[in-house]
Amino acid sequence: MELAHSLLLNEDALAQITEAKRPVFIFEWLRFLDKVLVAVDVKEKQKKLVEQLTGLISSAPGPPTRKLLAKNLATLYSIGDTFTVFQTLDKCNEIIKSKDDTPAYLPTKLAAVACVGAFYEKMGRMLGSSFPDTINNLLKALKSAESQGRGEILLSLQKVLSGLGGAAASCHRDIYKNARSLLTDRSMAVRCAVAKCLLELQNEAVFMWTTELENMATLCFKALEGSNYGVRVAVAKLLGTVMATALMPKQAAVMRQNVKRATLEEVLELMATGFLRGGSGFLKSGGEMLKGGGSVSREVRVGVTQAYVVFVTTLGGQWLERNFATFLSHVLDLVSHPRATQTHVEAVYSRRCVSFMLRATLGGLLGEKAQIAAGKEICQAISKQMRDDSYSDLLCNLDTVAGAADVSASQHVMVCALKELGSLVQSLSATASPLIQEPSVGLLETVTSVLLHPSMAARLAAAWCLRCVAVALPYQLTPLLDRCAERINNLKSSPEAVSGYSFAMAALLGGVHQCPLGIPHSKGKVIAEDLLRTAAQNSRLSLQRTQAGWLLLGALMTLGPSLVRYHLPKMLLLWRNVFPRSQKELEAEKARGDSFTWQVTLEGRAGALCAMRSFVAHCPELLTEDVIRRLMTPIECAMTMMSHVPAIIKVHGAHLKASAAMVRLRLYDILALLPPKTYEGSFNALLRELVAEFTLTDNSANTTTSLLRSLCHYDDSVLMGSWLQETDHKSIEDQLQPNSASGSGALEHDPSSIYLRVPIGEAIPGPLPLGVSVIDASVALFGVVFPHVSFKHRLQMLDHFAECIKQAKGVRQQAVQLNIFTAVLSALKGLAENKSTLGPEEVRKSALALVMGALDNPNPILRCAAGEALGRMAQVVGEATFIARMAQTSFDKLKSARDVVSRTGHSLALGCLHRYVGGIGSGQHLKTSVSILLALAQDGSSHEVQTWALHSLALIVDSSGPMYRGYVEPTLSLVLTLLLTVPPSHTEVHQCLGRCLGALITTVGPELQGKFCYSGGLLSTVSTIPAISCLQQLHMFAPRHVNLSSLVPCLCVHLCSSHLLLRRAAVACLRQLAQREAAEVCEYAMSLAKRAGDSKDSTPINLNITETGLEGVLFGMLDRETDRKLCSDIHDTLGHMLSSLAVEKLSHWLKLCKDVLAATTEDFTCQDEEDSEKKDEMDDDTMFTGLGEDDKSKPSVAPRWVTRVFAADCLCRIILLCENADKTHFDLAAARSAQTKNPKGDLLVLHLSDLIRMAFMAATDHSNQLRMAGLQALEDIIKKFASVPEPEFPGHVILEQYQANVGAALRPAFSPDTPSDITAKACQVCSTWIGSGVVSDLNDLRRVHNLLVSSLDKVQAGKGSSSQLYSESATTMEKLAVLKAWAEVRLKTLIRDLGANVLPPDSLITLVQPELPSLSRLWLAMLRDYALLTLPAEFSSQLPPDGGAFYTPETIDTARLHYRSSWAPVLHAVALWLSSTGFGAGEEKEKDSSTPSKAPALPQGASSTTKTFEESVKDRMHLMLGKDIQMELLNVLHRLLLTRDPPAVQLQVTAVVQETIRAAQDHLQRQRTSKEEEGEKDSQPSLGEGGESGELVPGKSLVFAAMELLVFILVRHLPQLNTRVKESPSHAPLRPRRLPEESARLVANTVSILAELPSLCSPAGSMTILPTVLFLITGVLRETAVKTSDSSVPMPVSAALQGIKTIITSPLARVESTQKQWTGLVRSSLASVLEYSQPDESRPDMDEVSMLTAITLFLLSASNELVGVTVLQRGCMDRFRNALNSSDPWVQARCYQLLLSVFQHSSRALSTPYIHALAPLMVEKLKAVERSRPGTAAELQAVQEGIRVLENLVGMGEEKNRVQLLALLVPTLISYLLDENAISSAPQVSKGLHDFALQNLMRIGPLYPAAFKTVIGAAPELKTRLESAIRASQASSKAKAAARQAQPTVQTAPTIKLKTSFF
Repeated sequence: MELAHSLLLNEDALAQITEAKRPVFIFEWLRFLDKVLVAVDVKEKQKKLVEQLTGLISSAPGPPTRKLLAKNLATLYSIGDTFTVFQTLDKCNEIIKSKDDTPAYLPTKLAAVACVGAFYEKMGRMLGSSFPDTINNLLKALKSAESQGRGEILLSLQKVLSGLGGAAASCHRDIYKNARSLLTDRSMAVRCAVAKCLLELQNEAVFMWTTELENMATLCFKALEGSNYGVRVAVAKLLGTVMATALMPKQAAVMRQNVKRATLEEVLELMATGFLRGGSGFLKSGGEMLKGGGSVSREVRVGVTQAYVVFVTTLGGQWLERNFATFLSHVLDLVSHPRATQTHVEAVYSRRCVSFMLRATLGGLLGEKAQIAAGKEICQAISKQMRDDSYSDLLCNLDTVAGAADVSASQHVMVCALKELGSLVQSLSATASPLIQEPSVGLLETVTSVLLHPSMAARLAAAWCLRCVAVALPYQLTPLLDRCAERINNLKSSPEAVSGYSFAMAALLGGVHQCPLGIPHSKGKVIAEDLLRTAAQNSRLSLQRTQAGWLLLGALMTLGPSLVRYHLPKMLLLWRNVFPRSQKELEAEKARGDSFTWQVTLEGRAGALCAMRSFVAHCPELLTEDVIRRLMTPIECAMTMMSHVPAIIKVHGAHLKASAAMVRLRLYDILALLPPKTYEGSFNALLRELVAEFTLTDNSANTTTSLLRSLCHYDDSVLMGSWLQETDHKSIEDQLQPNSASGSGALEHDPSSIYLRVPIGEAIPGPLPLGVSVIDASVALFGVVFPHVSFKHRLQMLDHFAECIKQAKGVRQQAVQLNIFTAVLSALKGLAENKSTLGPEEVRKSALALVMGALDNPNPILRCAAGEALGRMAQVVGEATFIARMAQTSFDKLKSARDVVSRTGHSLALGCLHRYVGGIGSGQHLKTSVSILLALAQDGSSHEVQTWALHSLALIVDSSGPMYRGYVEPTLSLVLTLLLTVPPSHTEVHQCLGRCLGALITTVGPELQGKFCYSGGLLSTVSTIPAISCLQQLHMFAPRHVNLSSLVPCLCVHLCSSHLLLRRAAVACLRQLAQREAAEVCEYAMSLAKRAGDSKDSTPINLNITETGLEGVLFGMLDRETDRKLCSDIHDTLGHMLSSLAVEKLSHWLKLCKDVLAATTEDFTCQDEEDSEKKDEMDDDTMFTGLGEDDKSKPSVAPRWVTRVFAADCLCRIILLCENADKTHFDLAAARSAQTKNPKGDLLVLHLSDLIRMAFMAATDHSNQLRMAGLQALEDIIKKFASVPEPEFPGHVILEQYQANVGAALRPAFSPDTPSDITAKACQVCSTWIGSGVVSDLNDLRRVHNLLVSSLDKVQAGKGSSSQLYSESATTMEKLAVLKAWAEVRLKTLIRDLGANVLPPDSLITLVQPELPSLSRLWLAMLRDYALLTLPAEFSSQLPPDGGAFYTPETIDTARLHYRSSWAPVLHAVALWLSSTGFGAGEEKEKDSSTPSKAPALPQGASSTTKTFEESVKDRMHLMLGKDIQMELLNVLHRLLLTRDPPAVQLQVTAVVQETIRAAQDHLQRQRTSKEEEGEKDSQPSLGEGGESGELVPGKSLVFAAMELLVFILVRHLPQLNTRVKESPSHAPLRPRRLPEESARLVANTVSILAELPSLCSPAGSMTILPTVLFLITGVLRETAVKTSDSSVPMPVSAALQGIKTIITSPLARVESTQKQWTGLVRSSLASVLEYSQPDESRPDMDEVSMLTAITLFLLSASNELVGVTVLQRGCMDRFRNALNSSDPWVQARCYQLLLSVFQHSSRALSTPYIHALAPLMVEKLKAVERSRPGTAAELQAVQEGIRVLENLVGMGEEKNRVQLLALLVPTLISYLLDENAISSAPQVSKGLHDFALQNLMRIGPLYPAAFKTVIGAAPELKTRLESAIRASQASSKAKAAARQAQPTVQTAPTIKLKTSFF
C-alpha cells in the first residue's frame, strides 16, 4: 500500500498486484492525492495526471472511488490550468449519452455523472455557457436511467445548481419539471436525491415558492406516502424550507422580481392540509372535509410533522418568539380537527405529533426567558379552551351530539397544551418560578381548573402538569397536595372533582421521589387514613370514589417503606376485604348484583391489585414471608374469580370487558413481581389464562404484543429496521412500527402510570392501550412462570402453540405467531436466567419444530425472533449434539434454498447459534458457517441477503474471538470489496459492513500490523455510525493508523448532523480521543474552523466552531441535546479536555465557564457595563451561534440552567486541577513575578475576581441546582485562597476585598423560602468563611455571623414549628448543618486564639460566647440523638417512640446520614466547651474523655473564679466516676485500634489512654490523701488495683485493659517483642531497624504510658505487672537502640530510658512487704539489659551509648539492690571497658561522662569497685594520646571528657593520696603541649588540645599548690615544657592574657549535653 502514495499513479506496481486488490490500490492512491493536491505544484505533471484520472472513469469504479475521483479531478482543474477542462467535460458527456445499458457499463456512466457534478460545484461560472448542454444531457439521461443512475444524476444536478447559483436561471424550469415527477419514485434513494436537488433549486428558483407553492406541497405529501425514514427527513426538509422561504424570501431573489409574498396563514393552512388530509388533493370547503372519509396515511402525518419543525427552525428562534401565539393556536387546531381524531388511536397519534412539534421548537429554539413567555401563552390557550368548553356545556343540553364532539375535540387540545406546559416547566426547573408566581398568569389556577374537565384524558394531563410543576419547584409540592385534599373534601359530590383531584394527588405523590427534600410525613398519612375510612363505611361508593381511593393508596406506596410500615396491617385488612373470603362466597356473589355494581366491584378489585403491585414494587424491605402469605389470600381469590368473569360478562353485557381486562392486567403485573414459589398451587389455572390471553383465544381483534423488539437482541435492530428508534424523531416514528398500537402510549390507558417512575429515556409515561398491555403482561408473566413448570405441561403448551398457529389464517396467523414467539422467547430467557434446562427430548423436538417453522416466515421480525429463540434454545439445552443438529439443518437449507426469505432466516440462525453458545461450544461449525456466509454476502442481487449474512458474520467474529484468526484475511478482503462496490443507498449493508470490521478489529486486537490501515481511510469516506466506532477501536489498538488530522474535523462536522446516532457516535469517539490526546483534538478542531473561514470554497462547512473552539461547540450542544447518553458523553469529553488542558489554557477555560454562567441575566445580546472594555477582544454574540447559521437575525439560545450547573462544576474542577499542578496558582506575589518573566503564563490567583464573580452569579441564581454548585465553588475558593497574602498590604489577605460579595452571595440562601439543602450548604460556607480568618474585624464579620444567628433561632423553635414544606429529614439536615457550622466556627476561633496565646480584646470568641449556653444544650441533644441512632438494629425497640431532638421516627434512615456527616465537629466543640467550663454541668459524665485537659480556662463572664487544683482534679473525676466507663472507653479504643490503621488515629488513641491513666492516678492520690487524713496509715497497701493479693481480674481491671491495648500497639510495630514469634520454628531473626517517624512516636508514647501503670496498683498489684512492663520496656530498648548518623537518640529509646527511671525511682522500693520481689526484679532487668548489650556480630549497629545509659541508670537509681552482686558488677564493668576501648570517639566520650556519674555516686560501696577496675584503663588510654594526637573534633572531645573524669578523681581523693593522683594527671596534660616551633604549623584540633591542656594546668596549679609543686619539681623536663608553653601563649596575646587573668576562672561545663536528662 505504501507504493500507492505517489503523485502519479504507480502503474508498474498496479500491474503486479492481483486483480482483487487493484480497486483498493487505486482507492488508496486517490485518497493520498486528495490530501496532497492542495499542497503541491502540479504544473509539469498535470497532463499525465488528467490522463490517468480520466482513464479511471472508464474502469468501472465503485461508489467511494468515483466520489474521490470526481473530487480530485475538479480540484486538479481548480488549482492547475483549465485548458483541457472542456475536453474532459465533453468526454464525460459522451459517456453519459452512450446507449450502452448493460450493468457492467453502469459504474462508468455513474463516474462520468459524478465528475460533471464535481466540476460545476468546484468551478461554477468559470465553465461559462457550457451548462445548458450539460443540464439537458443529464436530464435526457435521467429519463432512461435505472434507479441508481437516477439518484446519481439528481445529486449531480444539485451540485451543478449549487455551483452556478443564479446563473442557471434559464434551466430551472426544466430541472423542476423533470425532477418533480420523480418525487414519487418507487426507489426511496431516488426520492431522497430529488428532495436534495429541489432543496438546492429553491435557493434561486423563485417560482417554487410563489406560483408553484401549492403544487410543491401536494408533491411533498405524495412523496411521503409509503416513505421510509430517510425520505421523510429529506422531504420534510424540502417542504419546511420551501414554506419558510415563501414566508420570508431571501433578499437577493426578492430584489430581482416583484414577488407576492405568502402570508403566515396561507402557509400554515397548506401544511395543515398535509397533516389532516394527506396527499389526496385539496380541500375546497369545510363541509366536504367533514364528509370526506378515509384517514390520513401515517407516514404523511409524521413527515409533515417533521416539516413543521424544519419550517420553524429555518425561520429561527426570534421569529418563533414573535409569532408563537399564532403558531400555537394553529397547532392546537390541528388536534381538535375531527379528521385528526377519527379513532382513539389516531387521536393519540395526532397528539404525539403536535407534542413533538411543540417540544422540538419551543424546547430547542427559545431561551429561558422566551420559554417563560411561551408558557404564559399556553396558559392562556388552556383557559380560553376551558371557557369555550363551559359554553359548549350549555349548548350540550340543546344538541347532545355536537356537544359531545366538542368535548372530545377539546380534550386533545388540553392534553397537548398541558403536556407541553409540563415539559416546559420541568425543563426550566427552578428558573420557572416567575411563571408560577405571577398572579396575572395564574398557571396553577388554570391547570387545576382542568382537573374538573369532563374528559379523563384532560384531567390526567392536568395532573401530570402539576407533577411537573412540583418536581421543578419542590416548594409547591406540599401546598398543592393540601389544596387538592381540601378540594376533594369540599366537592365530594362531583364525580369529575373526585377523579381529577385524586389524579392530581396521586401524580404529586409519585413526584416526591424526584424531590430530594420530600414532603412532611403527616401529609401522606392523613390522606390515606381518610380514604380508607370512607372506603370502609360506604359500601355503595360510586365508581369514581373507589377508583380514586385505590389510586391514591397505590401512590402512597411510592413514598417507600418508612411511611408504609405504619399502615401495613390496615392495608392488608383492606385488601382481604375487597375479595370474597371463600369459594362459597364467590359462588354466592355470582348470583347477585346488577351490571353497575359489578363494574364497581371489578374496578375496585383492579384498584386493590394495583395498590398491591405498587406496594410490592416500592417497599421490598417490608415483604417478609408473613406479609407475602397474607397478600396471597386476595391474589389467589382473584385468580379463582378470573374463571367466573366470562359468565358474568355474558349476563351483564360486554361493557364489563374492559374492567375485567384491567383486573387481569393488574393480576399479571403483581404476580410477575412476586417469587413464583408463592403461587405454585395455581400454576395450572394461571397458565391457562395466560396462554388464552396471548394466543387471542377469546379475542376477536388481532392484537400483537409490543415486547418482541425488546426481547430480541439490541444489535439485531438493523435487520428489523427498528434502529429508527434511536433518532431525534423517535417519539413520532414509533407510530409507524408494525406491531399493534405501537407508539400510541397515553396516560388515559392506565391512570396508575401517573404515579409510577417514568421509564428512562421517556419524558412522559405512555402506557399502551389496555388490549396490548394485557397481552404484554401475560407474555412477561409467562416468561417468569415457565421455568417452574413441569416438563409435561411444557410439552402440552408447545404443542398447543403449534396447533394455534396452524388454525389461524392470514393476518390473524401473523398476530398469533408474533405473540407466541414473544412468549417463547420470554420463557427461554427466563430459563437461561434461572440456569435451568428446557427438558427431555420430546419437549426440545416440539420447541425446535415451532422455531424452525418461523425461520422461513416472510415477516422479518418473526425471522429475527426465531433466530434469537434458536440461539437461546441452544444456550439452555447446551448439548453439543443438539447444537450440531440445529447447525446442520441450517447448513443444508442454505445450500439448497434460493429464496431470499429462507436464506436470510437461516443465515441469522447460524449467527445466533454462535452468539449464544460462544466460540468454544460452536468451534467445530466455524469453518462451514464462515464459508457459507461469505458466499451469501457476495450475492449482489439481493441486498437483504447481504445484510443478514454480514450481520451473522459479525456475530460469529465477535463470539469466536481468537479462534477466528484463520478466517480474518478472506473476511477482510470481502469487507473491503463490498465497501468499494455497494451503492451508498443500501445503508443497512454499510452498517453491517462497519459492524463486521469492528468485530474483526477487536478479534485481531493489538496485533494490527497495518492490516487495516487502508480500511481506516475507506471508512472515513463511508460515514456511517459503525464506521466511527471502528475507528475508535482502531485508535485503541493501533493509534498510529488513525489520522487525527482528518478524523477530528470529520467528527466535528458530524456534531451538527441531523441524525442523533451520528451525533452520538461522534461524541463517543471524541470522548475516547480526548482521554489520550485532548490537546491535539482541540487544535485540529480549531484548524477546521480556520479553514472554514479562509477557504472561499463554494461548499461552506456546516459548523459553528468559533474562537471558543470545540469546547464551545460542546457546551452549546449541551443546551440543545436531550438524549441522556449523548449529554453524559459530552460531559465526559469536556471533563477529559478540562483535566488535560485547563491548567495550560487557564484563561480560555475560565472565560468559557464565565460566558456560560454570565448568560443567566441577559440573553447574550447585551453584556454588563463592566465587560464593555472586553468587547473588542470578542463579541459575545459569536459564542453560541445557531446551527451553523450565519444569519444574525437568529440570536442563539442563552445557555440553559443545566449547562450552567455543569459550568459551575467545571469551575470547581479547574481550581482543584490548579492546586494539584502548581502552588504558584495560589500565591499572588509569585504569580506576579512569574507573569513578568513570561507574560503568556496564566495563573489562577490572577483571575480571583472572575472566580468570585462566577461563584456569586451561580450562588444567587433562580435555579436551585445552580445555587448549590455556586455555593460549593465559593467554599472551594475560600478554602484555597484564605491564606494567600496581599503583597501590597502586608498583614492582609487578598480575599478581604471580596467580603461584600461573599456576604451578598450567602444572604439569599438564608431567606425563609430557601430549600433546606441550600441553607445547609450555605451554613457550611459561612463557617468556612468565619473560620478562615480572612476577616479579623468583628464588625465586618457581623453580616455573615448574623445569618448564622438567625438560623440558630430557627433551630431553637423546636419540632412542631410553623407550616412545613419539606419532609422532616430535610429539617433535620438544615438544623444539623447549622449546629455543625457553629461548632466549626467555635473550633476554628479557639484554635486561632490559642495560637495567639493572649486573647485579643475583639477575639472572634466574642461572636460565639453569647450563643454558647443555648448552643451547648442543642449540641448535647444532637449528640444524644446520634448515640441512639448508632445503636445496632436489635435495640430499635428501645428508641424513644416520638423520635429525638432533631429527627422523627419515620425519617430515621435518612436522618442517620445527616447525623453521620456532622457529629464529629460538634463533639469536638462540646468537649472544648466542657473543659473550658470545668465540666460545670454535673450530668455530663457520659461524655467521651478525649478532652484535652490543658485547654485554658476561658473567662466565663463575671464569675471567673479560678479553680484550685483540687477542684479541677475533682472535675476530671466527673469523667472518671465510673470505673466501668473507663473500662468501656479502653475497650472501645482497643476495638478502634483493631479496625483503624492510620497512625494518626493510633496516636490519638494513645493520647486518650494517657489522659485516662492520669485521671485514675489523680483519683488514687485523692483516696490516699483522704485516708492519711483519717490516719489510717496501715491500710495503705490495699489501695490501688490488685489490693492485698495482687490479683488483677480481666474485665474489671483498668490496668489489665490498658496493658492489653498497649501490648497490642507494641507488638504491631515491633513484632520481635512477641516471644511466641521467636520460638516458632519458621522465625528468622529480625535485625533491629529504625522505625518510621510515626511508629517511633507511637511506640514512645506507649512506653511512657506503660511506665505509669504500676503507680495505679497496690504494691502487690505492681509486682504482678512489673515483670511484664519491665520485659516490654527493655525489649523496646533492645529493638530500637540503633546507631543513627547524627548520634541522636531515637524517641522510643529515650522513652524507654525515662520509663526505666520512673519505675526504679518509684516509692515501691521502700515497701517492706515486697522488698524481696522488688530486688529480684531490678536485678533481672539489669541482667536482661546486660545480655542485650553484649557485643554481637548479628547486631553491628547496636547503639552502645543507649545501653550504657540504661546500665548507668540502674546503677545510680537502684544502688542498694545492686551493691555486691558480683555477676552483675562484672557484666557492667565489661560493658564500660568495651566502650572505653571502642574505636568510636563519640562512644568513648559518652562512656567517660557516664563513668563520671558512677564514680561520683554517693554510695561509696557502689562506686569504689568501678574506680578500682576502670581508672587504670582510663589513665592508660589518656597517656596513649601523646603518641596519636586527636585528628577530629570528636576525638578531641573524648580526650577532654577523659581528662575531666581524672580531674574529678583527683578532687575526690583524700589529701594524703593527692600527690600520687596528680602524678597521673599533670604529666599527661603536659605531654599534650606542643613546643613553640610546632604550634604555628599544627592542625587546628592539635592546637585545641594544646590550649585545653594549658588551661587545665593553669587551673590545677592554684587549686593544689603544694602537691603541684612536688610533682613538677620531681621532673624538670615537665617544668621546662610548661614554662615555654606559658611564655609562648603570653607572647601570642598579651592583651588576651590580661583579660583572662582579670576574669575569675570558672570550670567549663561539659560540652556534650544529654538530649534528655535522665539523672
